[in-house]
Amino acid sequence: MTDPNAIQPSELDQLPDRDPEETAEWQASLDAVTKAAGPHRAAYLMRRTLERAEGAGIALPKLLETDYVNSIPTSAEPAVPGDEAMEQRITAWNRWNAAAMVTRGSKYGVGGHIATFASAAWLYETGFNHFFKGKEADGSGDQLYIQGHASPGIYARAFLDGRLNEEQLDNFRREAGGNGLPSYPHPRRLPWLWEFPTVSMGLGPLSAIYQARFNRYLANRGIKDTAGSHVWAFLGDGEMDEPESTAALALAAREELDNLTFVINCNLQRLDGPVRANFKIVQELEAQFRGAGWNVVKTLWGTAWDKLFRLDTTGALVRRLRQVPDAQIQTYQTRDAAYIRQDFFGGDPALVEMAKLLSDDKILECFHLSRGGHEARKVFAAYKAAVEHKGAPTVVLAQTVKGHTLGKGFASKNANHQMKKLSVDEFKNMRDLLELPINDSDFVDGVVPYGHPGVDSPEVRYLQERRAALGGPAPARRVHPVAPLPAPAEKAFASFDKGSGSQNVATTMAFVRLVKDLVRDKETGKRWVPIVPDEARTFGMESLFPSLGIYSPKGQTYEPVDRDQLMYYKEAQNGQILNEGITEAGSMADFIAASTSYATHGEAMIPFYIFYSMFGWQRTADQMWQLGDQLGRGFLVGATAGRTTLTGEGLQHADGHSPVIAATNPAALSYDPAFAYEVAVIVKDGLRRMYGEAAPGEDQNVFYYLTVYNEPMPQPAKPSVQGVDEGIVKGLYRFNTAESAGITPPANAPRIQLLGSGTAIHWALKAQQLLAEEWGVAADVWSATSWSELRRDALEADEALLRGEERVPFVRQALQGADGPVLAVSDYMRQVPDQIAQWVEQDWSSLGADGFGLSDTREAARRHFGVDAESIVVAALAQLAGRGEVKAAAVKEAREKYGL
Repeated sequence: MTDPNAIQPSELDQLPDRDPEETAEWQASLDAVTKAAGPHRAAYLMRRTLERAEGAGIALPKLLETDYVNSIPTSAEPAVPGDEAMEQRITAWNRWNAAAMVTRGSKYGVGGHIATFASAAWLYETGFNHFFKGKEADGSGDQLYIQGHASPGIYARAFLDGRLNEEQLDNFRREAGGNGLPSYPHPRRLPWLWEFPTVSMGLGPLSAIYQARFNRYLANRGIKDTAGSHVWAFLGDGEMDEPESTAALALAAREELDNLTFVINCNLQRLDGPVRANFKIVQELEAQFRGAGWNVVKTLWGTAWDKLFRLDTTGALVRRLRQVPDAQIQTYQTRDAAYIRQDFFGGDPALVEMAKLLSDDKILECFHLSRGGHEARKVFAAYKAAVEHKGAPTVVLAQTVKGHTLGKGFASKNANHQMKKLSVDEFKNMRDLLELPINDSDFVDGVVPYGHPGVDSPEVRYLQERRAALGGPAPARRVHPVAPLPAPAEKAFASFDKGSGSQNVATTMAFVRLVKDLVRDKETGKRWVPIVPDEARTFGMESLFPSLGIYSPKGQTYEPVDRDQLMYYKEAQNGQILNEGITEAGSMADFIAASTSYATHGEAMIPFYIFYSMFGWQRTADQMWQLGDQLGRGFLVGATAGRTTLTGEGLQHADGHSPVIAATNPAALSYDPAFAYEVAVIVKDGLRRMYGEAAPGEDQNVFYYLTVYNEPMPQPAKPSVQGVDEGIVKGLYRFNTAESAGITPPANAPRIQLLGSGTAIHWALKAQQLLAEEWGVAADVWSATSWSELRRDALEADEALLRGEERVPFVRQALQGADGPVLAVSDYMRQVPDQIAQWVEQDWSSLGADGFGLSDTREAARRHFGVDAESIVVAALAQLAGRGEVKAAAVKEAREKYGL
């Protein structure tokens, strides 16, 4: 009896069946094949049919996985141009020197990695010889994101090329002497070689996607033709577990970034063991990338496997390869032929018969050595398919053996990531395997020698000729001579000097208004890159939509719902704004690409990335460090800043600590401006320093972090006293005195210095009035625009003293002669102002918003944290009472009066 609740076949499709009889015939055919030839044959036919439909453009869901075989069959592999035997010898020298470098350095205990490059050597060498475009040809060349743990191999090739010498190799991971090599790709440490830092794993793939996207942005905006640039990202299969590694796959496919290729070294091992011990990482990644819309090319098996696949007339071999989990494939790498015959071939009669036709040597060749990622012709075929594919990015999944050619002690061992050296005997075995002309006598006192065929050898000439044909050395970072950008018209900045009169203006709005004026500048306006993670309206930036446009490679293919409004949502192919959706990580990757365009493309761009301050450094501080390492320049803007200014949002939005995190980054200049004119002065100075005529000794490779607030407040005029601009830039100036504020304190009144930053200065100004009117205390108010810059200057002064140079920190100079103690206050934890306490000669005290945030009104939140004006008054009286300058009873009286 039929179950009336069961889903009937016709219900599985929303479309009516126009020909049920034909449908039944197709289903019957499938049943017949299954019965006659088995389910494997039926599955094969279904896969081939779906592939045919996909190739014909029939709208069907794509196959997410293909068989565990090479995407490009041997018969379709293109011939490799050049001399394969010569490239084999070059690769052998690179393998040797990479292992020698790390081993020689092991005596210093500095570490290093050998096994990663050993598995990936051909993935790099094929690219260097045939694909990677250098910086000395037309255009910008290719952008190479090198897998960090493979850096010894890249250094080894640069040594062969003549760009590094033995002394530098011997100083691998020992940089203090000034002639060393950094452990990983660090542009700040080796800026002529490395372009992109990649060792905070996951950030490389994310940045590569946004770099490829930014290349298109530059082209679509008419700033630079980047059609000749291709982005290559070399990644580990274990690295793909990092969420950032796959966070932007859909973006790359959606925007059809066929200028991007991921090369994933699938050696099936991560740092401590197999990547997918009980599963298959290659198949998982294929499904993930195909599902996201990428073109996938698998190069898994070397030519030794060709005979096995020819013998596989039943599909049993392909089925078995699909079944065996990764950890077992790793085990085969270390076991003898008898074990492989029993475990791999023994469970299927067809495979048993196949194994009878194979010698032990053939089995070991296949299972120990022959992988697609270890053969130039397999890798070349994959790369050629990648660069020729149009309409989507490509991922190459290349199977390799971790520790390949390093000997039985390394290959596929779980611990090989932590193994830092080879013994002399292991090196001799490696030498024999690689057929290198190195004598036993070259091992002096047990030290492994570096190997070099000679500067005029055929190998070196071939290597250099190939690189010359491709546009020069790679990897390489070039900063082309670029004229400083002209300073924008002074009018844009000076307009803030007058203040806002009776109008209340938040500093967030002041910043947006400033940028709105700067992007109109005829000389530099087009170089601004506004970046925002789907919060433009929150920050009052919607007025920029129709004038600048939101970047989209598709333009605007729809009529926006608000088209009849003045500030409608406008997308354009040449749009200037990068509105990234809800992704701070993606926005930061955008910022990094734009901020380093002066080097990558020889085009200085001025990015500003505006975000909820709470979701900046706390969420993406790793990328801020990457930004500093990559020598990026631009403006990070933490909006809706502070712990008490964002009413109602509560703990998760209340930022009381971003300046603390920012202070840990040596490349970050962190500012907490209180007034609109301060914002203008800081931005003006940032443009001068990063993009204009930097002063002697100033490092241009910095970025600025500004906190701005959403609390509308009166914006005063800039004080017309000498040194205000210098004080704003250096971090401190006196905003007013009690007298200049219109307060007439009693004769011999106690005096205190109130230092405030950001929105806190408004509480200090109110406290200044209360102290004078109700307690007879004179207070001067100072604007501390940057606690961290004051500290940085003081630390430099301390270092100068150690060198015997007399230098007084700026904070001490500024406060020199100021009467009374100092009380500092900010909308951040007390640790922020306390950064400078040890260099202040006066008695020091501070207030701040320590602890977790909370939802309430601004007034209630400030009272909760004890930073409002009344709390400042009580703290000031307590400080003066401790000095005997006011009566102790005044503190209790004030506390009761204000209800504290």
